[in-house]
Amino acid sequence: MDFDMLGLKPRLIEALTEMGIKDPTPIQKQAIPPALDGRDVMGLAQTGTGKTAAFGLPLVQHLLEGDVRPKPRCARALILAPTRELVAQITESLAGYIKGSHLKVARVVGGVGINPQIKRLERGVDLLVATPGRLIDLMDRGAVNLSESHFLVLDEADQMLDMGFIRALKQIEPKLPRDRQTLLFSATMPKDMESLAATYLDKPVRVQVATSGQTADKIEQSIHFIAKAEKPGLILDLLKAHPGEAALVFARTKHGSDRLAKQLTNAGVNAVAIHGNRSQGQRTRALEAFTNGEAPVLVATDVAARGLDIPVVKHVYNYELPNVPETYVHRIGRTARAGREGAAITLCAPDEMGELKDIEKIIKTQIPVATGSRWTASQEEAKPKQQRGGGGRRSGGGGGQRAGGGGGGQRRGNAGGGGKPGGAKPGGGQRRRTRQSAG
Repeated sequence: MDFDMLGLKPRLIEALTEMGIKDPTPIQKQAIPPALDGRDVMGLAQTGTGKTAAFGLPLVQHLLEGDVRPKPRCARALILAPTRELVAQITESLAGYIKGSHLKVARVVGGVGINPQIKRLERGVDLLVATPGRLIDLMDRGAVNLSESHFLVLDEADQMLDMGFIRALKQIEPKLPRDRQTLLFSATMPKDMESLAATYLDKPVRVQVATSGQTADKIEQSIHFIAKAEKPGLILDLLKAHPGEAALVFARTKHGSDRLAKQLTNAGVNAVAIHGNRSQGQRTRALEAFTNGEAPVLVATDVAARGLDIPVVKHVYNYELPNVPETYVHRIGRTARAGREGAAITLCAPDEMGELKDIEKIIKTQIPVATGSRWTASQEEAKPKQQRGGGGRRSGGGGGQRAGGGGGGQRRGNAGGGGKPGGAKPGGGQRRRTRQSAG
């Protein structure tokens, strides 16, 4: 099936060709036709499946009909996304779709000055891409009017709920016209999502291309069972085994990701960190250094687990397991994009066995073991706290023993994985969802 068979106009197909996009993905095949017909759509699909085009192309085609111009401080179409990086990528894609037309696109996010954004909105825009927090700020200042926004998109809606944007979304909805078309895309369908969908959508067409626990076929998964204190040495060994290849390393906390990036750089592996506490300028510079190869390793919290479309990523490392099992799927989905192959490597300490069990339950398979053993890790977890050792000879395998033997200085500094970092204590509040305000 080609894009013209989906009902797209030649102008948009030409734009896609210029962007190197030839064949529609499954979510695009299912979502574009009803969206072009004006129906509300609820799309369930993993990140990296082509959702931006699935909602962006119908949106642009609707806006190109006639010669309608936006009113001052109004947006004809509103797209909400949870993170600044995702907003930037959506805006870049839309700019490609509307190239050569009269349509105007603008993005508004937190972390940068609000006055230039206010000025940008004065004459109105056709497409406004925003994080919920900054949009509320602009609404409170009277800088944007949503009464003309007859097209609405909620992208990565479940992550917006995870990050605590539910109140902002409830504030935004009454300001929108009742006579509108809404497209909602999400990777999972938690209970709160049903309520959100009932509020925003009217008799939606439901399309789905993957379950919440389905991982990409071309991702080679593996796991190392290792003592927490030995993680810094092992991650360094693994990264040095693939010098210069783009890799994402996921840590649980903002402080831990900063510390690990610094330690890796000091050990000869150029790394940068990205998380919610970084300013927009810092985040942009870190991503640029990563994408241009200056720093081939990006250490991130889960703010980067969705939305970042970086096709060059060959390896994803779970330095610490996520608290929410579905996040594992989103993390490893950063590799093996656009038909490429990739590897996802997980480092699991004894006190993370609970998280691992939850992850393997939703992906419906056991992750292949690279070093160590489940039995050893489970036995270590079952020991009384005072009896547990930090050496890790049982579970470390080759790399783990090396790290344990030569990493004394790292261990004293916690090294991003030992002792307190991440707050990972058995039976504690470890599995609670962490909320990051990225808008």
